[in-house]
Amino acid sequence: MYSVNFDEIEKLQHEGDWDATANILSQAAISVEKAGADFILICTNTMHKVAPEIEANITIPILHIADATAESLLDHGIKKVGLLGTRFTMEQDFYKGRLTEKYNIEVIVPEQSDRIEIHEIIYKELCRGVIRDDSRDRYIQIIDELRAQGVEAVILGCTEIALLIQQQHSNVPLFDTTSIHAQAAVNLAIKTELVRD
Repeated sequence: MYSVNFDEIEKLQHEGDWDATANILSQAAISVEKAGADFILICTNTMHKVAPEIEANITIPILHIADATAESLLDHGIKKVGLLGTRFTMEQDFYKGRLTEKYNIEVIVPEQSDRIEIHEIIYKELCRGVIRDDSRDRYIQIIDELRAQGVEAVILGCTEIALLIQQQHSNVPLFDTTSIHAQAAVNLAIKTELVRD
C-alpha cells in the first residue's frame, strides 16, 4: 500500500507545488483502487484542489467534499454561506467556485487579514493539536462578521476547525465538512453494497 507523508504534503502546499501533491495523492488513490475500493475520499478540503488530477489517474469516483457539503446546505435551504478554511480553500476557486457554479450557492469569505489569521491558527495550532480559547474567540468574532454580511450559515471548511469550534459556540448554523463528508461516505458505501447485492 502506498504511504503518504502529510508533513511533506503541507510543505508542498505552502511552496505552491500542487503538481507534486497531485502526484503523491494520485499514487495513493491508485493503490487504494487496486486494493478494491469502490470510491475515493480525499479527507481534507484543501487537497480537493488537485481532485481533477487524481480523477484522471483512477477509474473509480471521488466523493468530493464540496459536493457533500453543498447537498447538506441545500437540504437545509441555505443559499448564502460563509466559508472558513485554509487560505487555499478560501481564496482559490476550486471549492467556492464549485459551490457557486454547480449548486448556485453564494459563498462569502472573510476579509484578507482574517483569512491570514484563520490560516495561521489552522497550521500553527490546530494541525499540531493546540486548542486555544483566544483562537476560538477570534473565529467566533469572524463568524459574527460573516453573519453581518448576510450569510445564513458558515462552512467549517477545514477538517481541523471542528477541534476548535462547534455549534454550541455560535448562533450561526455551522456545517462541519468532516462530519458531512464522513456521513456521505457511509451513505454511498451502503448504497454501493445494496446495488452489489
